Amino acid sequence: MTDITLQGLEKRYGETTAVEDVSVEIDDGELLCLLGPSGSGKSTTLRMLAGLETPTEGAIRLDGEDVTDQPAYDRNTSTVFQDWALFPHKTVLENVAFGLKMRDVSKDERRERAQAMLERVQMGGYDDEDPTTLSGGQKQRVALARSLAVNPDVLLLDEPLSNLDKRLREDMQIELREIHDDLEETFVHVTHDQDEAFTLADRIGIMNEGELIQVGDPDEVYENPKNRFIEAFLGDTNFVDATIVQSPGETVAVETELGAELVLPSSGDHGLESGDELTLSLRPEILSIDRGEPGTDATAPADQRAVTDGSTTNAVTGTVANVIYRGSTVRYSVSIDGTSVFAERTDASSGSLSAGDDVTLEWNSEDVLAFRADGTRVPLYNP
Repeated sequence: MTDITLQGLEKRYGETTAVEDVSVEIDDGELLCLLGPSGSGKSTTLRMLAGLETPTEGAIRLDGEDVTDQPAYDRNTSTVFQDWALFPHKTVLENVAFGLKMRDVSKDERRERAQAMLERVQMGGYDDEDPTTLSGGQKQRVALARSLAVNPDVLLLDEPLSNLDKRLREDMQIELREIHDDLEETFVHVTHDQDEAFTLADRIGIMNEGELIQVGDPDEVYENPKNRFIEAFLGDTNFVDATIVQSPGETVAVETELGAELVLPSSGDHGLESGDELTLSLRPEILSIDRGEPGTDATAPADQRAVTDGSTTNAVTGTVANVIYRGSTVRYSVSIDGTSVFAERTDASSGSLSAGDDVTLEWNSEDVLAFRADGTRVPLYNP
């Protein structure tokens, strides 16, 4: 196992900066996912770690050794690529054994280690197969076996599952996690798929425009996103514009584009004043949706609402605009004072709603996330 340190890593191509000041420490045996949209710099960061790109500035250390200027062949790392990069003129076994051959491992040992790794990725018995005849999932397993056969200190994975269909991709995510847990090696995995990162990662590093914005456990980055970009990128949510109308104290009162005054908890001095603009995030999982009118406390004036352990209840009324059935969930788009907000139910059979129904959306105020005009998070509620 190997720990990794990236310090002030930058990569520029002429006037274009692909990666800017990336610093992170990755522990022995950890699986870190670099997550971000296309062009965010995650694959370039991985290629620098692999030795396939030379940093413009910064340092890379593996187990404390500075490898910044070392070529790929001098680093005990191995990379699984998005397109698998299998040799079409070699058999499956020869593909897996190729890296061992380049390291002058004896023929018998190459065969033994390659067969063992094929068994590990559920490709035993495919030794003599032509890789061009394999399915996408099988090719991915062979590519993974080839990278693992050389016993690398670090396994680097550059969107290796992106060419697979949804069901196979989900199965491979679980298998890859199990392989990591079995081998206890250091993995760095690049993906643009949020579900994939949350399934695989010990920690997630979120990148955008060449910068590493936040690194943390999956639950940490989801529950406490550093800024609005992360909140938007990690999943569907409702962003609602708001203006503070009551100077923060025990609570913060805001006017919103929903045509209602909402109350947010406040447990500290966040430098907010009346007139400041915020963006609120109302995630669909915090919203309850039902026919009928809300409870009286949820719609009482801000200064009359009960506060219990930092919690108040907010509610707004609207009309169901459309209903989208999504298998295990049903999504309801609700029109509220001209603004569209969506909520979801997991049980479609329980009091199903139809377009045109008048409904109430209700939620606990401490579940709302707030962001300043510059996109930074305002941690209003700290229980």
